[in-house]
Amino acid sequence: MKVLVIGATGLLGSAASAALSERHEVIQASRNGDVRVDLADHESIPKMFEAVGKVDAVVACTGVVPFKPLADLTAADFESGVSNKVLGQVNLVLLGTPHVNDGGSFTLTTGVLAREPINTGVAASLANGALESFVMAAAAELPRGIRINTVSPSVLEEATGYHEYFPGFPKISSDEVGQAYVKSVNGIQNGRVFSLG
Repeated sequence: MKVLVIGATGLLGSAASAALSERHEVIQASRNGDVRVDLADHESIPKMFEAVGKVDAVVACTGVVPFKPLADLTAADFESGVSNKVLGQVNLVLLGTPHVNDGGSFTLTTGVLAREPINTGVAASLANGALESFVMAAAAELPRGIRINTVSPSVLEEATGYHEYFPGFPKISSDEVGQAYVKSVNGIQNGRVFSLG
């Protein structure tokens, strides 16, 4: 199977790439890699697919949202988070569907803040919740047997700089996260949120 991992140089993308490469040909794409894409730049998505050709699965491990107290968030902050994390991954599906083989899949990435709040996490909660709703609805309409799921992890063990912002949250290992991406790519589930932690 040919699997395209976007955001492959980050912690989540590295975990997904490592786990998936045990059984599949993995093509790594990022803003600075050999295969370049920036989901905030929608025009870069078709160019990436032109470079890699048809694939069996697409995994997106991307998205940036602002972390600020609610009182400090502006409409522009919310628009930025939605544009980057939500619409970046949504456009990946919309523009990428013709490049995914019959019976293939998309796996997006959300996060624990869709179901558990933290201080300064309102914009991230909004973005993650929106993506999870998109996955649920899009699963019923994608053509040619293409599936879609999302991996929604708690804070990673390796992301020590974030631990203080997630008090009492379980820390998830990169191996656990990697296996969730494997489950989504290799499994039969559709419209699912794979929650970790």
